[in-house]
Amino acid sequence: MRIVGLYSFNGGAENVQKNYPDLLVEVKQVIAGVNAEDHKTKKSEEKTMLGKMLYSPSSLNGAFKEQFQVHGWASLRVKCEYPTEYYIDGYVPTRKKHQRKSEFREMDFIKRKLGVEVQFGKYSFMVYNVAAKMTIFSNLGFINAGIEIVPVKQLVHDMSTGVSYFEQFIWDLKNRGVSDIDIPVLIIGIDS
Repeated sequence: MRIVGLYSFNGGAENVQKNYPDLLVEVKQVIAGVNAEDHKTKKSEEKTMLGKMLYSPSSLNGAFKEQFQVHGWASLRVKCEYPTEYYIDGYVPTRKKHQRKSEFREMDFIKRKLGVEVQFGKYSFMVYNVAAKMTIFSNLGFINAGIEIVPVKQLVHDMSTGVSYFEQFIWDLKNRGVSDIDIPVLIIGIDS
């Protein structure tokens, strides 16, 4: 795959280039090491593109995971202890058997306090990664800056409907603005 777009959110590009130049080289190597055509394995069942071969997000994610692991990056799960003291008196959840044994938040890849998320999902996940998850992992002391890797619109044309893309994501971030709790994030747009 190749990098075709860069966006510096809250000084992300400058921060990553200054503090993690060697890790940015590794991220670029990871992206170049993923052959998108190997992951065009999903046969569409959608009416508008019935039978068309599409890129599989889960297969692409697996390829990125393999590449990042080769370079010594690791995912990190943080256990969540959800508060119950805010329930109104007398409320007791009844679906305990359906609740997970352990709730968590996970960052795709971390190395030397640089966090990376690879997102081939819906728009809300991209925004959550940058505007919430990366801030949380920073507040917990695990990362100081982040990189979000997302497809550009051209690549999304060969994926299932509903997958968000770089151009839409950047428009929203620019119009949202930067909050005082946001961390520096470099947004990378990729294509096949």
